[in-house]
Amino acid sequence: MLRKTQIVVVGGGAGGLELVRRLGAKFGRKRHDIILVEKNRTHVWKPLLHEVAAGSLDANLDEVGYRSHCHRWGYRYFFGKLESVDRVNRQVIIAPLLDDDGSEIIGRHTIRYDYLVLAVGSESNDFGTPGVAENCMRLDDRVGADRFRNRLLDHCLRVSREMSVDPAADAHVQVVIVGGGATGVELAAELYNAAGALRYYGLEVFDESRLEITLIEAGPRILPALPERLAEAAQAELEALGVRVLTGVRVIEAVPHAIVTEGGERITGDLLVWAAGVKAPPMLANLDLETNRINQLVVRDTLQTTRDPLIFAMGDCCSCTPAGRTTPVPPRAQAAHQMARTVFVNLVRIMDGRPLKAFVYHDHGSLVSLSRFSTVGSLMGNLVGGRMAIEGRLARLVYASLYRMHLIAIHGWLKGMTLLLVDRVNRIVRPRLKLH
Repeated sequence: MLRKTQIVVVGGGAGGLELVRRLGAKFGRKRHDIILVEKNRTHVWKPLLHEVAAGSLDANLDEVGYRSHCHRWGYRYFFGKLESVDRVNRQVIIAPLLDDDGSEIIGRHTIRYDYLVLAVGSESNDFGTPGVAENCMRLDDRVGADRFRNRLLDHCLRVSREMSVDPAADAHVQVVIVGGGATGVELAAELYNAAGALRYYGLEVFDESRLEITLIEAGPRILPALPERLAEAAQAELEALGVRVLTGVRVIEAVPHAIVTEGGERITGDLLVWAAGVKAPPMLANLDLETNRINQLVVRDTLQTTRDPLIFAMGDCCSCTPAGRTTPVPPRAQAAHQMARTVFVNLVRIMDGRPLKAFVYHDHGSLVSLSRFSTVGSLMGNLVGGRMAIEGRLARLVYASLYRMHLIAIHGWLKGMTLLLVDRVNRIVRPRLKLH
């Protein structure tokens, strides 16, 4: 019996899902076995998690089921979490799969590989700040976003009830967000959009004036990836909504219902959100592969790990510094998509015995959506001769196109365009907010 070439991809995020689609479409199942190992059953595009958290996006309608996707594109999906890698025997070790009550469904097992791609993404980095793990919520995945939304709705209901009983009551929902990057800024704006719509869904006495949001950034300004003028415009927009923006403020501790700053201020909140940086999963530091201080796998310009050419890494979990650059490629969705294309090409080349291509990163700029209120960003590339600051309708159009390109990357042109048409219909017929 012919032994199939087995390619194992661990992680079904933006890059991993695009990669297995390309590999499945290229090779099928005759002589190759393409396997995706993923700890979740469905995929939600990570840049949309702030909308899921605010209730503006119903993830049940926008998520991608791995089992149906693998059937369509000719790869296999294994539900499980990577525990370690046996490089000598070329096997990945999958941790035991437990039920909600702790009962073991599937024991620890191994999957062999001829080529391995690690695309396990990133998680929030608390930088060792005391109390963050116990007291702050994070938007690392669908579970975290759903948890935040449920707790937010509970507090909105509490305030609405207090106002109904006593119209003169000074009741508010207080949210403290640590981190002035794209996630923190977009979440703050999206929460005001959601709060303004709650009055149409049974909370008649609740509106955005009952929301108090504090955004804390340790750096000198929010949105450091954007030009200073656009960051200032975004801050002015947030402050006009009612967000209290604190820059140059370092957090030293998180306690129940409060954030403590280096200056001694205690900022209270019903909901505390940590969005102040990312790191790769700690498990990667135990694979006997070269990693950096935030657990990212260090890779060559071909995206092969430095200690094992049969193992590739891509996306947020890898540290890649292309030739001519002094800093690694930033952990962004656009980088993950570009890396997926390079890893696909290099897997084909390595199996054909041809030289591998070096990864070249094209920075297409950064865009930040302030919900329906505004969109700001910068575009880079030959089309505009370098960097171009954009805002308003043009920025909103470009921002919307990013999700369209993601759908096409993971579904192909036909289904991707069909889903875009379905999404247009859904925006008309479905509720503005997900309240359950």
